[in-house]
Amino acid sequence: MSYFGKFYLVGLDARKAADWLFSADVSRPPGSTVYTCMLNHRGGTESDLTVSRLAPSHQASPLAPAFEGDGYYLAVGGAVAQHNWSHVTTVLQDQKFQCQLIDSSEDLGMISIQGPASRAILQEVLDADLSNEAFPFSTHKLLRAAGHLVRAMRLSFVGELGWELHIPKASCVPVYRAVMAAGAKHGLINAGYRAIDSLSIEKGYRHWHADLRPDDSPLEAGLAFTCKLKSPVLFLGREALEQQRAAGLRRRLVCFTVEEPLWMHPHPAVSGAPAFSTASSSKVPMFGLEAIWRNGQVVGHVRRADFGFAIDKTIAYGYIHDPSGGPVSLDFVKSGDYALERMGVTYGARAHLKSPFDPNNKRVKGIY
Repeated sequence: MSYFGKFYLVGLDARKAADWLFSADVSRPPGSTVYTCMLNHRGGTESDLTVSRLAPSHQASPLAPAFEGDGYYLAVGGAVAQHNWSHVTTVLQDQKFQCQLIDSSEDLGMISIQGPASRAILQEVLDADLSNEAFPFSTHKLLRAAGHLVRAMRLSFVGELGWELHIPKASCVPVYRAVMAAGAKHGLINAGYRAIDSLSIEKGYRHWHADLRPDDSPLEAGLAFTCKLKSPVLFLGREALEQQRAAGLRRRLVCFTVEEPLWMHPHPAVSGAPAFSTASSSKVPMFGLEAIWRNGQVVGHVRRADFGFAIDKTIAYGYIHDPSGGPVSLDFVKSGDYALERMGVTYGARAHLKSPFDPNNKRVKGIY
């Protein structure tokens, strides 16, 4: 995961800047890590990222600059690191905040160890107690990994018990080797980005650029929990979100699973839809841009799709609207009869208000 962007936000106005930039409340005690969005003035999502609160230090290290007052460590997807950097620097300049944004992307590597054996593996590598009580979810610590200083974060982008290790460049290879050696008896294997794509969509985690873009608000995307709307703290995009919430959402991001075989004849839910075939069921390759049908009308298109190996079904996410122009309530979502159209062939689909995989978030808590 070393391609991730890694930035430090420090300086006199760092807390003011963080309050304004991030939709969630990130001004928590040092050691906390928060998943948040950054918005534009229209309430659209410019980024989703993790922000970790740092303890002040008078001595710089590869894992933190020297600073007084408030400091934050930002970890963002590598493909959108430059977009994040540009957005943050533009806001800092526009608001005249007195703080620095420091790019350490090339100075730090990152590996992510995920799965039910991750605690047992890392307990042999890290010099700390990794129990739920000692190291809760969404926290971070500076620890030694095989003698090398790293920042360990208990986070997951795949919906499993796991940790990220943010590692100074010179220590990446020895730490990786130590992790792989400790994991050998547990069946630890390397996994790539295709695995992340499948696992993350199965868990319902958003991918900025696909199911989350600058024209999508966190309310529409099911990320209202990342917005500090119950607090009095102002943040960029708040006014637009409040107006959107008051008027009702005109579209919502919905999870779909392919549930039925293809129909031999026009299905009543999709009269007028394209021709059908007799090919088989829920293992249907989809990649995005497939039409979403609801009660015989097209109400949107798929933004992102992949196969979910745990539930053994194709999963797709897309925004739907009400053709009558009204708000899209949860009842509207639940009451529809859905189908997804791929290359002129239409497949029955089920809409889900929550991810069908581990909807109660047990796995990230280590409950298997």
